[in-house]
Amino acid sequence: MFEFLKRKKIKIDKGKMPQHIAIIMDGNGRWARKRGLPRSAGHRFGAQKLKEIVLFADEIGLKYLTVYAFSTENWKRPKEEVDNLMNLLREFFDTEIENLINKTQIRIRVIGDISKLDKDIQERIVSAEERTKDKRGLCVVIALNYGARQEIINAVKNLALDIKSGKIDIEDVDENLFKKYLYTRDIPDPDLLIRPSGEMRVSNFLLWQISYTEFWFSNVLWPDFKKEHLLKAIEDYQKRERRFGGVK
Repeated sequence: MFEFLKRKKIKIDKGKMPQHIAIIMDGNGRWARKRGLPRSAGHRFGAQKLKEIVLFADEIGLKYLTVYAFSTENWKRPKEEVDNLMNLLREFFDTEIENLINKTQIRIRVIGDISKLDKDIQERIVSAEERTKDKRGLCVVIALNYGARQEIINAVKNLALDIKSGKIDIEDVDENLFKKYLYTRDIPDPDLLIRPSGEMRVSNFLLWQISYTEFWFSNVLWPDFKKEHLLKAIEDYQKRERRFGGVK
């Protein structure tokens, strides 16, 4: 149990830690509206919260943390908001990601169709991934221009091309082979999915990968999400019995 949380009686068994936690970072806009602030302020506070949670996740020994930063559907938002999000993304890579690269062993991965992002953002992504590829700390997986249905469709198309060209025999297609065509081909499936903000849906996030993932929902808006919320989610996860369709 962590010293600063003893009074909250949150007990974590470090021997039963989830390997991979995924978070849908939701509620930035509502957080800003409640305070009479523009939505851009909510996104900025949300980005600062991400930095805090990433450092804490690394501190407690988590191996993988995947965060939903920008979906394929988010392009439907007003142009001003999208532009603000892209500029915030640039700033986040130039400051927070740069600090993580220089001061920690955290590894950066980005999943999604980054070809739709501006060239300079693509360059920041490639640089961060390349400079951290050999690090052995927490792997932070950032989902950018990500949509699970599109990921699956792209995987099907690429698998079909390999079958057509003779690289793959159709009889060899199974779950393990199909996973190799996903963005997350070398990342274990999430053990735990966290969604703050009171919403109870997965919003086109990691649909293939969360088949046996445990869910944890909270009414707390993402900018108000704290370390103890993460620990409470882990504590609840550790109380569950995961049978993966079997009987124990």
